[in-house]
Amino acid sequence: MTSENIIETVGLCYRYAGNDRDSLSEVSVRIRKGVKTVILGANGAGKSTLFYHFNGVFEPAGGKVMFEGEPFSYRRKALRKLRSRVSVVLQNPDDQIFGQTVEEDVTYGPSNLGLPPEEVSRRVDRALRLVGLDDLRDRNTMKLSYGQRKRLALAGALAMDPEVLVMDEPTAGLDPQMALELMELAEQLHHAGTTVVISTHDVDLAYAWADEIHVLRMGHLIYSGPSEEFYSDPVQVYMTGVVQPSMFLINKSLCDMRGVEEAPYPRTETQLVSKMASGPKGRFVIVPVSDRLEPPMVDHAVEMLGGTEIRLGLYGCMVRSLLPESGVPVDYVFDGFESCMSECLMGRDVILLCDEDCVDLIEAKISRLEEFGTKVQKLVQMRG
Repeated sequence: MTSENIIETVGLCYRYAGNDRDSLSEVSVRIRKGVKTVILGANGAGKSTLFYHFNGVFEPAGGKVMFEGEPFSYRRKALRKLRSRVSVVLQNPDDQIFGQTVEEDVTYGPSNLGLPPEEVSRRVDRALRLVGLDDLRDRNTMKLSYGQRKRLALAGALAMDPEVLVMDEPTAGLDPQMALELMELAEQLHHAGTTVVISTHDVDLAYAWADEIHVLRMGHLIYSGPSEEFYSDPVQVYMTGVVQPSMFLINKSLCDMRGVEEAPYPRTETQLVSKMASGPKGRFVIVPVSDRLEPPMVDHAVEMLGGTEIRLGLYGCMVRSLLPESGVPVDYVFDGFESCMSECLMGRDVILLCDEDCVDLIEAKISRLEEFGTKVQKLVQMRG
């Protein structure tokens, strides 16, 4: 995989006032355009400090930071332009929520870019819809739950329409359903062309999602590259303060028992099942959804399959926002693709309602299973 660097640090050093050691020491990291990237490390490894350098909040004590090959300028006008292209979502949402109402807070960023009012309104509407806060736009920000405030902070970043979205521990403090929804959104944004970078010490999340990882330990960059090479060294993993991902260990154990190669490495449960199990598979129908979701759309898909024991799932921000008023009974509202594919691998027919612009993403996910020995018959219902 080759890609141009969109953000790069060279010999980056930074020390907080009063500390006796650098929080970042000679860190040289390359964030490649269009690559799903995770900054991994234990608490205190320097992940958040690195992110503060990605959009110029911190100025390095040594080394430099570059965007698209050009060193950062820390002049006010240059930083404003940079922050319109690189948005950072902090771990604590209260550090970046300033508006009295939800809509006022999301409007703040794009309105300061000098955009026409109609463009500001379009961006705000889109951002609130993507994070599921459209119905709460008039809510006082002080009356939001923690999870809602996390969504609001993300909406403010998305309203800037950034080329790079950086999220610091995005799932920390979220319930499991909200965490799944957020990572699905991250996948959608990446698919739409945004370079998404997240920091986490959740190795299972990182392993399932990332194309590439960069590992920090006590302010030093100790590894950059594909996940498997790093996790194959248990001593290095231990010294970093993290653990090997569950899926990595399960695959290793099963392959050792069977006497087969560990590669290809499954990152998800359905990839693991595809690699280890055989048998008849169900059919997978993809139903694209744009601005409406109605029972006849599902009825038509059921007719295509000609059966009754069919499971139904969702994938995408738009289709999820349309569900409450649609009258469509759905089995899997969250983690829809993995849940439907699990059913499919057990021989059941499934229907996945997905955002219209995610059809090719879903098709690619299905085709990826062929790498693990499984071919699933997929059908795409014509857009109506």
